Amino acid sequence: MFEKFNSDIKTYFSNGPKVFFVSMLILMAIVIGVFGMEKSVNIVIDGKEKSIITYTSKVENILKKNNIALGPKDIVEPDLNSRIKSGDIIKIERAINIQLQVDGKTRTVATTADNVGEMLSEEGIVLSKEDKVLPVREEETKNGLEVVITRVNTKVEKKVETIQFATEVKKDSDMKEGSKKVVQEGAAGQKETEYKIVYEDGKEVSRQVVGEKVIKKPKSKVIAMGTLKTLNLSRGSATYSKKLRMRATAYTSSYKDTGKRPGDRGFGITASGTKTKRNPSGYSTVAVDPRVIPLGTKLYIKGYGYAIAEDTGGAIKGNKIDLYFNTDSQVYNFGVRYVDVYVIK
Repeated sequence: MFEKFNSDIKTYFSNGPKVFFVSMLILMAIVIGVFGMEKSVNIVIDGKEKSIITYTSKVENILKKNNIALGPKDIVEPDLNSRIKSGDIIKIERAINIQLQVDGKTRTVATTADNVGEMLSEEGIVLSKEDKVLPVREEETKNGLEVVITRVNTKVEKKVETIQFATEVKKDSDMKEGSKKVVQEGAAGQKETEYKIVYEDGKEVSRQVVGEKVIKKPKSKVIAMGTLKTLNLSRGSATYSKKLRMRATAYTSSYKDTGKRPGDRGFGITASGTKTKRNPSGYSTVAVDPRVIPLGTKLYIKGYGYAIAEDTGGAIKGNKIDLYFNTDSQVYNFGVRYVDVYVIK
């Protein structure tokens, strides 16, 4: 037994250098292989760069081994299935969160879009020409940005509306003052009004009239209002439409007043063709300026009585009146004075 052990020892030491050499070769191969797989890779996240040593080539595995988690909208270049070599760069752009308010709801949107318009397009938000976006679509995105979309709709609406009738008051010189009567009843009209209505998120914010068309014209109500005043006299009363303060003189049919003698053509005849008269119980003749008081107008003159404007005179111009008397003594007694002249009905 001792001889066998001695023999094994001799055999081992005689083969030992060979075993050691082979073992060293295997070890070197393993070390070279390991170092051959080692890679230096730069990872850039949102512009911040860091270098790592990795022994794998697939991008997805590199990120997992370095505890770099990705959000659903983060962008990785090259993609996760790509294989890289030493010195390559992996770029990661993190999605930012934006508060989006649209159609009555508010939600958080993760995006890597450069501006608001791109973000809305990514989210499938369809906008009309009238919709409002705040901030504007060109606004650069940033974390925490609040984007509000206001839906704007414009409608044109037609509506039939009532046109109220007007009331006209007309003076009536044939009616006593204070009295009135309806000459014509009023009737409302109709018009079709066209409105442009703007709604924001379903609520009306403005209403503008863009057209009107009268379907039925209104008919005015006409009321006659009496203007005749009442003059109380010792013998009853009279109604009058106008009161004038006039300079009064007196005349007869004599030659000195008219330039005509009895027997002359037109002697005692007025400009109206009537015969001059003084009738204290009826209507007497007076001369007027027809531009002030038309011929044929009935008058009441205080201190003289009723009269008719039948005559004219060369000196009777403007606010003057000449009263007819039968005798020169009456003319003399009357003289010249100011009187109230009422235009009566």
